[in-house]
Amino acid sequence: MGKREKASLTRVTLRGVGSKLWGSAKDLLPIVLVIAFFQLVVLRQPLPDLGEVLLGTVLVVVGLTLFIQGLEMGLFPIGEAMAHALARKGSLFWLLTFAFALGFSTTVAEPALIAVSAEAASIAADGNLIASTQKAMGQYALGLRLSVAVSVGVAILVGVLRILRGWPVQYLIIGGYVVVMLLTLIAPEEIIGIAYDAGGVTTSTVTVPLVAALGVGLASIIKGRSPLLDGFGLIAFASLLPMIFVMGYGLVVFG
Repeated sequence: MGKREKASLTRVTLRGVGSKLWGSAKDLLPIVLVIAFFQLVVLRQPLPDLGEVLLGTVLVVVGLTLFIQGLEMGLFPIGEAMAHALARKGSLFWLLTFAFALGFSTTVAEPALIAVSAEAASIAADGNLIASTQKAMGQYALGLRLSVAVSVGVAILVGVLRILRGWPVQYLIIGGYVVVMLLTLIAPEEIIGIAYDAGGVTTSTVTVPLVAALGVGLASIIKGRSPLLDGFGLIAFASLLPMIFVMGYGLVVFG
């Protein structure tokens, strides 16, 4: 490759990187404007440690850019590729096993769930609901994480079955939320708020890309299924079932 070709390739690469960085900066701009408005106009105070804030903002932009690029290059393609391969294999058992294992493993590794579980254990200990020891809090947090992880595994399994069988997503979602409302009436008050938040923290940075890629990949290869109509909806199950399982966990622990 000559110098001219190398220079052209470098310009294209830099232009692409700059475009992605600018896109991430535009995505973060509303957050920056809201914080600046309330800090400078409402509170009428300068931003504390302005240099660190600016450096942190730059790091967030760079990190978000790298994260999105990683999703496009790694997680989305591998999720779709494995869905295609398992569907072609024609084994329902292995496809459902993969769906459960994917939901379980990505949820256990979810940073937001780890943080929320630890915080919930600490608050439960402060409220004398569990013993104020590291062992008791660790067991409570682990039990909470495992309950959520199992629930997401089951949710992805059900979602894959829905794609395969063509079940209407609205009936499953409505039925699930009816169960949530009924459990809310009998579940211990100490666990209800955690259960409702569990549905949100599970659908975060690690879980969503792989689960979405699995659904779209399956729907695109199965005859009669539409990636747009049938490929999405798995995330809804992944945020619904944790509420049911965590309230069940609360009935066992606090009941």
